[in-house]
Amino acid sequence: MSESQQEARVRVHDLRERWRATSLASVWIRPNDWEHPAAEALAEALAEGRGVIAPAERLGAARAAVGAGITEALDDVACLYAAFGRPTDVGAVRAAAIGWVGERERVPYQVATHDPSTGLPTGEYLGERLRETYGTAQRAGSTAGTSHCLLVLDVGLDSLDMWQRLARSAAIGRTLHQVFGEGHPMAAVSDGTFVVLCERGPATAELGQALRRVVERNAEVLGLTTEVRRPTRVWVERLPGTHDDALLLLDHLAR
Repeated sequence: MSESQQEARVRVHDLRERWRATSLASVWIRPNDWEHPAAEALAEALAEGRGVIAPAERLGAARAAVGAGITEALDDVACLYAAFGRPTDVGAVRAAAIGWVGERERVPYQVATHDPSTGLPTGEYLGERLRETYGTAQRAGSTAGTSHCLLVLDVGLDSLDMWQRLARSAAIGRTLHQVFGEGHPMAAVSDGTFVVLCERGPATAELGQALRRVVERNAEVLGLTTEVRRPTRVWVERLPGTHDDALLLLDHLAR
């Protein structure tokens, strides 16, 4: 191996290690699943100035194969560019998303409680949390509508392609976690509609407006302003009298 080839291998190795450290410190959940030949290939292509689309698509498929959600997979690609000191290549992110979707369609990965495209709980899981809320209220001699409400976020737009919808879903999932934190009952009930179960109080409407501002700001930062309804719609839905009616309300919001 020539000296120049050795130097090139060292550069690729250093980039990959910086990438891995950045990803594990910020977005990647399972350290033992990060290493993959596709990651090596993408780091090599970027370091050597070659095309990144094909290796990025292979990496997206590899991430889906180990059960990584779309948000985690795309954030991981962004970490590569951060480690390299370059702006994120939208083409590489899009290719990773296409690879991720292709693998999920080839071998569906069953997730019982979370939607892989957003990282949020599923609508069915939110329905069960609503059941608990109604049960708790009944035992206390109260009503669920007195203590809780649904905060609804609508960012839906027609005529978006698969990539745009995936990117938007990942961004909104990340934003909701940012605003409400882990463990909060929330779900994507349709492609562009998201619902959060909140305690009802004087600050609920103000929280909704804060959510709208964060969604719109994050869309600008991530270059997704054309994928998100502007202005973003946020409103409060009062919980109906029974759990069955609450499920009907979720079904209505999903249309």
